[in-house]
Amino acid sequence: MTLLAPYDGSALSRAAVRRAAEFGAFREEDVLVLTVVPDDRTFAEDRGWVEEGEAYDPEAVEERFETEVADLAPHATFRAERPEPSESLSSSTPDDILRTIREVAREVEATVLFVGSDNADRLAVPAESIGSHLTDDPEYDVHVVRNAE
Repeated sequence: MTLLAPYDGSALSRAAVRRAAEFGAFREEDVLVLTVVPDDRTFAEDRGWVEEGEAYDPEAVEERFETEVADLAPHATFRAERPEPSESLSSSTPDDILRTIREVAREVEATVLFVGSDNADRLAVPAESIGSHLTDDPEYDVHVVRNAE
């Protein structure tokens, strides 16, 4: 069994990783922390991964996140993915990230997904919210982390 925690550097994703690590230690289950880093500079700026005008290096973001995760959950496995853009004209970077998380969840046969989101369980959510769409998948349980403390 594998516990999966997507990580984007936000306070809520840090809390989700910590909770996944605690749960994994308690249940003696593997924890996989997944970072999905698109080549979309605007997305990276919107998430605070780079400052406006700063060079965007997805590999540097992945390395920074790997270091952060090692501090948060030393026994977790870290994995970074770069989503392939969809052929669909209606696809967006959040859609590509969501698709990648779901693919990895299926691949590792995740039993619980730990999602840091302040709106994953609300009916009306922003279109860019990844967490709200992950809670729809019946293949795994979802632990929604809405408090960073």
